[in-house]
Amino acid sequence: MARLTAKDIRKLTAAERQKKLDELYNEMSSIRIESATGGGTQNPYRIRGVKKAIARILTIQHQEELEASK
Repeated sequence: MARLTAKDIRKLTAAERQKKLDELYNEMSSIRIESATGGGTQNPYRIRGVKKAIARILTIQHQEELEASK
């Protein structure tokens, strides 16, 4: 997964952003399942990057909602 920057996220449409968010949630779920089954992950810090990407998307969505409500 390539690192998502706020600049890249802002370029996405709302539908694309939601699709990306769903993909990230699925990826986080698979990482957690992989580590819970005892297999371990190839990159144990990958979940940190996924969580940060989710937080970036949610933050930008919230900012846009606030701007729209003004």
